[in-house]
Amino acid sequence: MKRIVCAVLLLFMLLPAAGAVSAKSAIVLDALTGAVYFEQNADEQLPMASTTKIMTAVVTLENGDLDREYEVKREYTLVEGTSMSLREGETLTIHDTLWGLLMLSGNDAALALAGEGGGADNFVAKMNAKARELGLENTHFDNPHGLDSATHYTTARELAILAAYAMKNETFREIVSTVSHTAAGRDMANHNKMLVNYEGGCGVKTGYTRRAGRCLVSAAERGGRLLIVVTLNDPDDWNDHAELLDLGFSRFTETTLQTAGDEVGACTVYGGLPEVLPLLAGETLTAMLADGEQPRVSLSGRRFTYAPIFNSAYFGQIEYRIGDAVIARGNVAYGGDAARQPERLTLWERLMQFLFG
Repeated sequence: MKRIVCAVLLLFMLLPAAGAVSAKSAIVLDALTGAVYFEQNADEQLPMASTTKIMTAVVTLENGDLDREYEVKREYTLVEGTSMSLREGETLTIHDTLWGLLMLSGNDAALALAGEGGGADNFVAKMNAKARELGLENTHFDNPHGLDSATHYTTARELAILAAYAMKNETFREIVSTVSHTAAGRDMANHNKMLVNYEGGCGVKTGYTRRAGRCLVSAAERGGRLLIVVTLNDPDDWNDHAELLDLGFSRFTETTLQTAGDEVGACTVYGGLPEVLPLLAGETLTAMLADGEQPRVSLSGRRFTYAPIFNSAYFGQIEYRIGDAVIARGNVAYGGDAARQPERLTLWERLMQFLFG
């Protein structure tokens, strides 16, 4: 009997914790608020493989001059692993090289961007400086491509923060959300299966080395809410990311912010009768909100309103915000008519009117 009890206890000890995933490290981050909806060893320093290229892209984008052309140097082509097949002496733009970096995960593209971005050592120094600027204290880069190196590491939490930051850049987001593209004479297919296998999938980067294992940063957006999922060293990353994104989105409820015709404010009408008119919502607005979230509401419109005003005329806009992000925006109209007040007579005019009719 004791043997049976011990065996059962041992079995329960070996079972993964409820909700655990197969990753060594994982996190689900709300890109809008920074809220964490799931974490598993999220602060453990681990190698990140080609997810490194998120930072490579960020530094390149913030260096600017994406349309600049350059000639490929031989040193850019002398790197192992995934490649966009750069050829010594060919000419292409920084922008096209970014496509090869993020869609084809080209290690040669990473070297080219670093070389053209001030030289490899200077570029990596910029990557580490950007990490410090973003508060990523447990992240360090030795190179722009992510091949294994002793002091090249991050954490799931900090990689998620970096990805959320990168997704604010329109060019970055366009590239990582694209399934297929042609640039620099190359047909490119995105390695990220979440773009087609998960509803709302919109990024961001895959990675693998023998030491790092399978690394994946994914993003999905629904109802204006963007979630970032990171797993490091995860043999079942595609399935884990689908489950973790589902878990994250389960935290949101579609909420009606306003209904068309709701009174959302009031406006003083100078020289009008009446002197104050209600302001009405032009349409129904909804948003995905987590428990306890209270959007901040702001109205913008005419600084001064003068009579006459006609019912339903356009006044301006209403915005609902969480933090600095606008989660919904709509039109606002005047909720009534305001005629121009009769002109007031001066004392002399009233006296003349009294005396002479």
